[in-house]
This record gives sequence, structure tokens and C-alpha cells, in this order.
Amino acid sequence: MALSSPQRIALIVSFFGLLAFVLGVIAENKKPPYGTPIQGKDAIVCKFPNDPTIAMGSLSLVALVLAAIVGHVAIFHPYSGQSVPRGALFQSTSLSVFFVVAELVSALAFAMLIWATVTESLHRTNNIHHDMDYQCPTAKTGLFGGAAFLALDASLFWLVCQMLALNARADYLDEDDNKGEYGQVLAAEVDGLKV
Repeated sequence: MALSSPQRIALIVSFFGLLAFVLGVIAENKKPPYGTPIQGKDAIVCKFPNDPTIAMGSLSLVALVLAAIVGHVAIFHPYSGQSVPRGALFQSTSLSVFFVVAELVSALAFAMLIWATVTESLHRTNNIHHDMDYQCPTAKTGLFGGAAFLALDASLFWLVCQMLALNARADYLDEDDNKGEYGQVLAAEVDGLKV
């Protein structure tokens, strides 16, 4: 059974959203709580263990951006070669609201992932300190994990936007609903009796 274009796009959004979530959680779990301060002559040198935190945070960031890009494609893509004007799509209040929420959650997840990844890499590159009481901290605990959950939420909001966009497209193009007419009763079995 071949997947339709909306199903493929939904799977891609889901994949990248889930990937951003998993990589963000791995970055959070692998991040050391602090580095080891090594006393020098008149400086402290921070030594951090080798861990994949920065790489996982960067890859999570890339996956989030790809999920957001494909989320936009899911809304504006001309399925079956039939495009719908943006004004017609956004006449749907629920699509407009979910689109704004998806944009905001994506931006917040992006900002948190950038913040955590850049902070962690700055701690590792600027590892010589002249304050003799420096404790060699790492990025704030919970930033990668929180950003990971926001990335997952963002991909779910993009999926809801896709469903609402498909409904708005069907209304604009006056496509037939293959589920029957409203008010039409279909035969079903209830407690062994055919109704």
C-alpha cells in the first residue's frame, strides 16, 4: 500500500520531531553536572569529560529546524497539484491559532536548544579562568530536556496544522467527503442485532 502525499509529509514531520526529542534527551542525560577544576600557577583550567552533549544538541537543533520546515510544507504544499490561496487556508480560525502556536513553540524550542548548546560549547572552549574559586559549571541542567519536549510538542502542533489545512483545502475546493452525508445512518451491528 503506497502512502499518499499528506501521509508521507506527516511521517517526515513526525520523524524529525521525534528525532529532535530523542537527541535532546540524550544530550541532557550525557551532559556532566560540572567539569574538573585543575589548579594552575595563577589560573584554574577546567577539564570536561568527552561526551556527545554538544553534538547531540546540534543534531537535535537541525532535526527541529527540518521538522518546522516540513511542517510549513505540510500546510502550503499543493496536494494533487491543486494549490489553495493562503487567505482561503487561514479563514479557518483553528488553523490560524494552531499555526501561531506551532510557530511560537518551534521558536521557543529553537531558542532553548541554541542557548543550551552554545552555553555548553562556551564552557568547554573558554576553560581557563583566573578566578581561583571557579567551579567549572556546565550548561544549566534541564535546558536540553525542556527543549527536547518543546521540539516534540512543536512537531505535534505541525501535524495538527496539517490536518486543519487539509480540512480547509477540502472546504475551499468543495471536495466530496467519502465518509457519507451528514445525518446519513449506516447499517451496523449492535449487540449481535443488525440495525
